[in-house]
This record gives sequence, structure tokens and C-alpha cells, in this order.
Amino acid sequence: MGMFQHKDTHGKRSSSMSFALRWKHENLRLIVLSVIISIAMTFMLLVLLYGTAYKNVSVVLNGQETVVSTKQWVLQRLLDEQAITVGEHDKISMPLDSDIKDGDRIVIDQAIPITVKADGKVNTFYTTEKTVGAAVGKFNISLSNEDKIQPALTAALNPDMTVSIIRVDKKIDKTEHKVPFEVVKKNDPTLEKGKEKVVQTGKEGLLVEQYEKTYEDGNLVSKKLIIKTVETKSIDKIIAVGTKKNEPEVKVASYSPVNSGGAQKVTKAGVTFNAKKVLKSVTLTAYSAGVASTGKGSSHPEYGITASGAKVAEGRTIAVDPSVIPMGWWVYIEGVGFRRAEDTGGAIKGSKIDVYFDSESYVKKFGRKKGHTVYVIGPNKPKAS
Repeated sequence: MGMFQHKDTHGKRSSSMSFALRWKHENLRLIVLSVIISIAMTFMLLVLLYGTAYKNVSVVLNGQETVVSTKQWVLQRLLDEQAITVGEHDKISMPLDSDIKDGDRIVIDQAIPITVKADGKVNTFYTTEKTVGAAVGKFNISLSNEDKIQPALTAALNPDMTVSIIRVDKKIDKTEHKVPFEVVKKNDPTLEKGKEKVVQTGKEGLLVEQYEKTYEDGNLVSKKLIIKTVETKSIDKIIAVGTKKNEPEVKVASYSPVNSGGAQKVTKAGVTFNAKKVLKSVTLTAYSAGVASTGKGSSHPEYGITASGAKVAEGRTIAVDPSVIPMGWWVYIEGVGFRRAEDTGGAIKGSKIDVYFDSESYVKKFGRKKGHTVYVIGPNKPKAS
């Protein structure tokens, strides 16, 4: 064993390892640089391949869809390639600097100009809306339910279209009218014929009307009556028209009765009067206007006409002897009342009086009545005080 010597291999292994480490350390930068260059070249190659590859892109312009093939990878470059200009009022579905890829769908709505006339002004707006109503709403133009829009809100928009907005305003107008009163005339048998008397004073009424007035852009275009009310009714003016026949004028005979005792004050039937004289034991008979009493029928022209010219009237007319009671004078007959001397008769002499009645049958029943007292008054009928 002493004859063989051991080899020293430890020194050789250490030298090999040191060399490898030194080589790695010295070439690390070169390795990293090589890797970076490889990645960059790969990326450039991919970009080159991507940029030179055709892509099919769908472009929808104002509702018309077209599929185009392009090598562009940015939207703006694609639009430039297709000569499509996007204005500030246009709408586009993606930003202009967006990357595009195969199969993309790009929607572009180009705004159109329209003219809007409203409130006395004319303005031009740009819009991508499709209908008049949508555009007006977009422009923040207020509309009432009464306003008129031409064309209609549902109408489709066209470039350079004019939209007119007519402001409609409705107002209620109240007017008052006087209603004239009517003049009503009514016959009054207690009033002398030819005379009139106001019985009720007339008063005007009041009529209120409400109209709905429609204005378009401040101009009145229609007026419609909606309410008509009589606030106050008119009151008729009533005039009484006399129908009472005037007592016929009877020529009063000139007569001065002898009365040694002078005028005598008498009260009969509630009326006080002065009697010029008093006739005692007067006989009363009755007559009518008919044939039995006068010999005249109703067709006779002088039928019912007294000797004084007055027409007979029951309750007033008597026939007398003018030498005893002057024609036209009033008398008071006990049991009969006030009567007027208007007629004469062949059989009426002295203290006899014939009393007129309309009914011939009553005249027959009346007969002859004796012993009546008669107060001769005068040409004027006494009145109750």
C-alpha cells in the first residue's frame, strides 16, 4: 500500500465549476438581452400579421348596414378609409380611438338640421331623432295639451324640415247684458176709458254670458258661448188701461126747484149729500129697451137710445117728467139707489118714475110700486167721503 500514491481530484472539480459560474455570470446580460429581443420580434411579427390581416366589420350608417373588409385597426382610420365624417352632433356606438376587430358592428347616426318656429323665433337644431315629437322633446321645448304642432308629433323627420309650433291659449270671457223690460197693458174696468195708470214699475234684468275665446299665437281665432245665465229677471211694466165708459153727457135742464125749507142734508147708502127737494109718494114702474116697452127691436138704429141721447144702462137710467126732475139730474130713490134722469115717456107725468132694467121678464114682474120717497140731488152724483 505504501507503494501506491492517491490522485488529488478535488482541485480539478473546483476549477471546472468555477469556470461554469464565471461563464454564466459573464453571459447573463447577453442571455436576458437575447430573450427580450426574441419577445420583441415575436410581438412585432404578431402586430405585423395583425395589421396586414383583413377584418370584416359591419358599419350601420343612418340605418343602412354595410359590411366592409379593412386592414385598419383603429376606428378613426377605418372611417377615414370609408370617407365617413362624424360631426359633433352625430352619434356613434364606440369611441373613435377604439381598436377594431373582426366581426365588430359600428352604428353611426348622423344628425340632420331642422328649423323650429315657436314663440316668434326661428331656430335651427341638429338632431339624430327620428320623429318630430322625439326631437322637440330633446330640444326642451315645452308644449301644452292645446298647442298645435305641424307636422304632427308622430311624423318622421327629414333634413331641413321646418317644424311650426302654434301656441294655443283659451280664455273665459264674461259679459253682462241688460235685459229690457216689457210693457204690458191690461184693461181696467174701474178706470175711465182713455186713461192709463202705471200699476207696476218696470225693471231691467241682467243676463250673463260666458264665452270661451281661443287664441293662436296671440290672435283670436274663435269665440264660443259656453254658459248663458239670467242673473236677474226683468220685471214687466204694467199699465192699467181704462175701459169704464164715461157717463154720457146729458143736457141738464135749467131748473130751479122751489123748496121753502132750503137744501136738506141727507145720508143714504153711506153717502151724505144735499137734496134740493124731496118728493113723497112717488110711483115707480119699470121698462126695458125692447119692443114691449119702446116699440123698437134690436135692429132699430135708435134701439136703447134715450131721449137725452145717452144709451140706457141698468143701475143708472130712469125716465122722468122733466118738469118735476130736470134731465141729467141725479136722484136717490128709497129702496132702489142712485139713478140719473136720462129718459122720458108719454105716461111718465108728475110724481112718476120709470126705472130701466135689461131684462124684460123682470120688468113684467116689477109692476107698479107706490109710496116711494125720492131725493132730488142735482147734476153731479155725490161721492162717499
